[in-house]
Amino acid sequence: MNKVLITADRVIVGPADQVTLEGAVLIESGKVTVVGATADLDASVDARVPRLRCPGATVMPGMTDCHVHLAFDAGPDPIGAVVEADPGELSSAMADRAARMLAAGVTTVRDLGDRDALTVALRASIDSGAEVGPRIVAATAPLTSRGGHCGFLGGEVSTDDDIRAQIARNAAAGADLIKVMASGGALTPSGPRMWEAQFTPGQLRLIVEEAERHGLGVAAHAHGSETIAHCVAAGVRTLEHCSWRTAEGIVHDPAVIRRMVEDDVAVCRCVSGDWRLFLDQMGPERAKAMVEVILEMREAGVRFIAGTDGGVPGAHFGDYVGMLEFFASLGFAHPEILDMATVNAAHALGLPDTGVLAPGKRADLIVVDGNPLTELGALRRIQHVFTAGRPVARPGVPGHPRPGVEAELG
Repeated sequence: MNKVLITADRVIVGPADQVTLEGAVLIESGKVTVVGATADLDASVDARVPRLRCPGATVMPGMTDCHVHLAFDAGPDPIGAVVEADPGELSSAMADRAARMLAAGVTTVRDLGDRDALTVALRASIDSGAEVGPRIVAATAPLTSRGGHCGFLGGEVSTDDDIRAQIARNAAAGADLIKVMASGGALTPSGPRMWEAQFTPGQLRLIVEEAERHGLGVAAHAHGSETIAHCVAAGVRTLEHCSWRTAEGIVHDPAVIRRMVEDDVAVCRCVSGDWRLFLDQMGPERAKAMVEVILEMREAGVRFIAGTDGGVPGAHFGDYVGMLEFFASLGFAHPEILDMATVNAAHALGLPDTGVLAPGKRADLIVVDGNPLTELGALRRIQHVFTAGRPVARPGVPGHPRPGVEAELG
């Protein structure tokens, strides 16, 4: 299929406050060519062009998950599942997880740590058409300290020369960005605590400079309040988690938040669908403090982007919307939440060809039953998924084109 006109009750053009009622999107050769009113496009587009009519539905940009680990299995021992896995079996499992995400309407994923650059190989398979999956932005092995967080992925460094060499290896392997574990993490209890730094401010600056030398940005895993400040000063593009932890509790710095806004540093809070259980485990006092700092960052103008940390224990690949519902529970407006998943994510990831539906943009889009501007649950009712202009996934059946779609659309 080369060309199709999709019509629906509404088209969310992007940002989410830009909506065309009774709208249509014309796709040709993998790109959006025209967006407008159904009546106008129905009349002007050649009658031989296939029509996909979706009454009661919404057409919108495909969603982005800015933080996943396709090599992890979301089970209780993701480390063992990665380290002990046969490479072929792990690659197959990663492909299945990617296809599951695409079926859920996620057309772009940013993988922030894998083994043996397997995401790069999967990215190539998807791009060639050998596998069905979302667009992949890959970090390969994250930089971490010796014995540090996720060291089992192969990115342990200690000296400046180690840092330079690992970044060069990642770039040569095909990495789209550099991931640094700037602080400790819960997944590696033998390493530094979550609020403890794994790199000095000077090392973080070196990481950003070396990444830029290779044409790459930096995403920083940063829980500790002091580490967050150092990452912002170093010039990272995105902060992962950004939970403002100290040994005493959650303590944020308004001055650092202001600089995040000034420098356009995006925040991916990495919330999985089981966030209610997570809040219960935190306890009311800490949960309240966490929510308050998220709302203060929002009020200050911090750009939030959507990410699930898919693959870590409890963060299942099919539950993207559960993460969005967390922000709704905090009072974020639905258009604001949709922007986190689309236009904001595309901007933060440096993908100017996606995130909105406009002429010349890559035709990554979804059709959902209902109106996600008033009901996020509509995002669970996927009718069609297009990636680079092709209908590739049947909802609920990862990796399988919907029977008859190619024929139906000509």
